[in-house]
Amino acid sequence: MDNEIWHVYIIECKDSKLYVGIAKDVEKRVLLHNKGIACRFTKYRHPVKLLYQEQCLNHALAAQRESEIKGFSKKKKLQLINKDPSA
Repeated sequence: MDNEIWHVYIIECKDSKLYVGIAKDVEKRVLLHNKGIACRFTKYRHPVKLLYQEQCLNHALAAQRESEIKGFSKKKKLQLINKDPSA
């Protein structure tokens, strides 16, 4: 089992769409998104802005949390970003 710290993050694209991802190094990953080489979704939607990140104990937990957050509505994602306890 992977014991390295991973992060779940949410970025906002230039068209106001939210993207949820995971990475060990969020700053580096955001740079890749802004270069248009991180993933297909953000390739033509940069610049992006980091809005949220949370730490996970390993890759498996990060992937699980990413999946959970991806299932949220945009409203619920924004509540999470704004630290609304109802999120």
